[in-house]
Amino acid sequence: MNELEKCMAGEYYDCHDPIFLGFKGHARKLLKEYNALAYEQKEEKYNILKQLFGGIGANVTVGSPFICDYGRNIYIGDHVSVNMNCTFVDCNEITIGNNVLIASNVQLYTATHPVEFAERYIPDQDSQSEKFQTYALPIKIGNGCWLGGGVIVLPGVTIGDGSVIGAGSVVTKDIPENSLAVGNPCRVIRKINGDK
Repeated sequence: MNELEKCMAGEYYDCHDPIFLGFKGHARKLLKEYNALAYEQKEEKYNILKQLFGGIGANVTVGSPFICDYGRNIYIGDHVSVNMNCTFVDCNEITIGNNVLIASNVQLYTATHPVEFAERYIPDQDSQSEKFQTYALPIKIGNGCWLGGGVIVLPGVTIGDGSVIGAGSVVTKDIPENSLAVGNPCRVIRKINGDK
């Protein structure tokens, strides 16, 4: 497998491989243009998002400033609002359903590193030093979700349809559909949307 295939398969990959540097360069150029546009320039903004994202539905707004790694791994459905100052680290896929609200300062992280030092840093024969291990896992946010201000979603997490994540929560594990979940680590408080 090449480095991109390893990355998308959730295996260790070289995040400094030229293919990723190319993705980052393309995204940085588009983000610079995007974040410089005025609030009212909605058509121009949408056109840039179509070039940046892997897929985008109708009636999608993304507040400025917005930051992402590659952009190409972000897939957003219809009627989605992403408020200002959000960061999407899309080394693997970030899939956002329809009718989703994402508040300010939300951070979605697909990339991560091993917890154990001996696995995180390994000898690099070429540079005679150590290099760190990186892998990335997809994030999925279902239809009808609302993520409150400052929510952090960690790699590999799925948030089920209709769920609400309270402001400031750190989502470390999957959240079932139609749940109100809060805290660090985020946990389900109760069922919502008539699903008792």
